[in-house]
Amino acid sequence: MYFTGIIIGVATFLIIGMFHPLVIKGEYYFGVKCWWVFALMGVATIVASLMVEDVLWSTLLAVWGASSLWSIGELFEQRKRVEKGWFPRREKNK
Repeated sequence: MYFTGIIIGVATFLIIGMFHPLVIKGEYYFGVKCWWVFALMGVATIVASLMVEDVLWSTLLAVWGASSLWSIGELFEQRKRVEKGWFPRREKNK
């Protein structure tokens, strides 16, 4: 039996699931100013996926990169959700 597909599916689910709280916490603590971290991480992991020969690791790096780049848009959407009151706004220390 070959488990590569199942491993990729489960790992993709976990990677995407991990980015949801990263976006929420990132927007809460840093606002949308942290978008460049997601961009840098996305480009780096996509480039790394092109360099890795193993299909499993190349795919997981590409999923990580795509999720990072997708999170940039979600970061700005999260700001809108905070403005609507769906998520708490961080109070600035004075």
